Amino acid sequence: MKIAVIGATGFVGAHVVAEALARGHSVGAIARHPEKLADAPGLTRIAGDVRDADRVARLVAGYDYVVSAYNPGWSNPNIYDEYREGAAAIIAGVKKAGLPLLVIGGAGSLEVAPGVQAVDLPEFPDAWRAGARAARDGLTEIRKEKDLDWAFLSPASFVEHDTPRTGHYRLGRDNPVVDPATGTAHISIHDLAVAVIDEAEQRRHRHQRFTVGV
Repeated sequence: MKIAVIGATGFVGAHVVAEALARGHSVGAIARHPEKLADAPGLTRIAGDVRDADRVARLVAGYDYVVSAYNPGWSNPNIYDEYREGAAAIIAGVKKAGLPLLVIGGAGSLEVAPGVQAVDLPEFPDAWRAGARAARDGLTEIRKEKDLDWAFLSPASFVEHDTPRTGHYRLGRDNPVVDPATGTAHISIHDLAVAVIDEAEQRRHRHQRFTVGV
């Protein structure tokens, strides 16, 4: 496949790029500074700001599938507004290009009790709250899309940096996938990337939100 990855130099996006290349896919790595990625066979680095729908449509033209790992940065004081602006432009641009889209959102919108989302708990970290609410509201908007072939992946609450790739994970829908051994919802960044490329290849969650964990 030819997969366009938006936000390709970020923590999640860079691992998605690596997983796709390891499986032999061609990857268009879209970022403001794609030169941060090392040259690799099958990789095309594409500079671009994705907050304009027409620009997004041009950037992803010619690809088979689009993965959005867009995030303005957790320390960005305007993360809510910038995420919503970018997410809306990505949806409109990918729809204009006529391509399927997988959005990697946050875990904050997962339900930890009936009708209770994690982001609304008092103990939810304040440093992540604005970004989590932006992703939650982005999920609400993409669920209204009837003409776009979309899926939305909420990672586990804890994405581990140093845990090795296993290639295994469990799937869920709107509730966290909890590890019975630890009582927490977690996954390695490598296995999160596995789940992303599995979805690109298998298309099991069209017009659905899903989550993953060990």
